[in-house]
Amino acid sequence: MYACSPRWTHDWISREDLHEILTQLSGRIRGSPFGNDKIGINYGLHFTGGEPFLNFDLLMDAVQMADDLQIPSTFVETNGFWATDDESTRDRLLRLKEAGLHGILISVNPFILEQVPFERTQRAVRIATGVFRENVLLYQEYFYNEFKRINIKGSLPFIDYLQRTHLGDLYENVELLPMGRAAYKLTDLYARCPAERFLDESCGSQLTRGWHAHADNYCNYMTGYCGGISLGDARRIDSICQGIDLDDLRIVAALVTRLKSLYEIGVREYGYRPLVGGYISKCHLCVDIRKHIARETDEFRELRPREFYYRLD
Repeated sequence: MYACSPRWTHDWISREDLHEILTQLSGRIRGSPFGNDKIGINYGLHFTGGEPFLNFDLLMDAVQMADDLQIPSTFVETNGFWATDDESTRDRLLRLKEAGLHGILISVNPFILEQVPFERTQRAVRIATGVFRENVLLYQEYFYNEFKRINIKGSLPFIDYLQRTHLGDLYENVELLPMGRAAYKLTDLYARCPAERFLDESCGSQLTRGWHAHADNYCNYMTGYCGGISLGDARRIDSICQGIDLDDLRIVAALVTRLKSLYEIGVREYGYRPLVGGYISKCHLCVDIRKHIARETDEFRELRPREFYYRLD
C-alpha cells in the first residue's frame, strides 16, 4: 500500500516530531471497547512502518512517549524478521511491555514469507502470546494456519506459494487490497477493466473517514490506506480537524468528487495515457494517474511523500 522498500532512504522520524504528533493525538484516540489495556486493529494506536523493529531504540522511545501521554490500546505491527532466537525475542517483547506497550500485531502473508522464514513468525507468535497473552493479533490468521497446514519451512517465493494453494480460497478468505504497489505486481490475479469503468466512483469516504488514519515519518497525515496522499502536517492535527481548504489541495478536491476529475487533470494538463491493459480497481487507476502527475510536476503538495511515486515500480 505504501510502496515500502529497502531502496528508500532511512528517514526515521525525529523524536521531536514523534512527540509532537503523539501529543496532538493524545485525547483523540479511541481505545478498545474491551478496555484501554486491550487492543484491536481499528482501535487505539499502532506503531508500524515499514518495519518498526529495524530501529528498536526509536520504537522503545515511541512506546514510552505514548505511555506517558496515557494513549490507550497501543500495539506494534511487525513482520517478526527479528525473532531469530527465543532469548532475544522474549527480551525485546518484555522491554516493550515494561515501557507501556499493550500488545502486538504480527503480519503473516505470502509476501512476507518471501523474505522472513516462517519459523521466525511462529517464534514471534509463540513468545508474544506468553508475554502479551490475549493481546496478540495475527494479520492475517488465515495465512498463519495455511502455512502450518502445508508445512512451510523457511521462506518461499510468492510464485511457489501460488502453486501450492487454491486461488479461490485466497480470494474468499483473505483481505487483499488492490492498491499501491500491489495494483501493479498482482494484476494477473484480477480481471482488468478500462478506465471508464471507474470514472464515476469517488474516494470521498476513504479520505474523510475518522478511523484508522496514519501519520508517516515525514509527518504527513493520511486517512485510511491511501498511500501518497497527504491531508496536511500531522504535527498540526488540530488545524486539519478544523477543516481543509480544497482550493489548496486540487488533487484531493478531485478525488472527493469523482475519479473523472482526476483523470481529466492527468490527461488534459499532464498528458496521461490510460493503461492499455486496463485497471484492476479504482485505486489502481487513481494511483497510476497520481504517479504520472507526481513525476511530471511537484506543484501538488498533497502528493506526498514524493518517494512513494518512485517506488511503485
